[in-house]
Amino acid sequence: MKVLLINGSPNAKGCTFTALSEVTEVLNKEGIETEIIHVGNKNLRGCIGCRKCKSTGECVFKDLVNEVSPKFAECDGIIIGSPVYFASANGTLVSFIDRLFYSTMTDKTMKVGAAVVSCRRGGASATFDELNKYFTISGMPVVSSQYWNSVHGNTPEEVRLDTEGMQTMRTLGRNTAFMIKSIQLGKEKFGLPEKEEWQRRNFIEM
Repeated sequence: MKVLLINGSPNAKGCTFTALSEVTEVLNKEGIETEIIHVGNKNLRGCIGCRKCKSTGECVFKDLVNEVSPKFAECDGIIIGSPVYFASANGTLVSFIDRLFYSTMTDKTMKVGAAVVSCRRGGASATFDELNKYFTISGMPVVSSQYWNSVHGNTPEEVRLDTEGMQTMRTLGRNTAFMIKSIQLGKEKFGLPEKEEWQRRNFIEM
């Protein structure tokens, strides 16, 4: 069992990494393999809507998205971490996950997902909501904790002083491990939920 953790901050060892590392430590203790992938410092462009991935199975831009896509397909869960920029997620991270979720053809049903947000003061809940939408459109159960998954601080040292935030990260780690293990048992006994053929309908039809 494995969880990918996406660091959407430009800072490799900053506040977002500090929060994700607390989650990682708990997951490892629970026997879950982890990998943190640093995204926020990469030169990544957004999706251009060419839909080439639908025929080739990979994004037309040959970059980190295509490197992570097979890992995303094989993992049991993904945790996406971002700093808050104007009450929103980091722009580079958004470009990355837009393309990752759209171009990865593997069924994401019952992979667990969670968002982790780091901010100095405000904008955490708006960013948290933004990131969770990637999971809920993909048939992925969202892992909760004891509060919204956020930490506060302007430096890693300040984040570590946010005792409630760090406790929230540890709770998120335990809940993620429990959900992954429970879903694995459920799949073995019951299989995945039956799927109906997707009935696409535009809001305006001629």
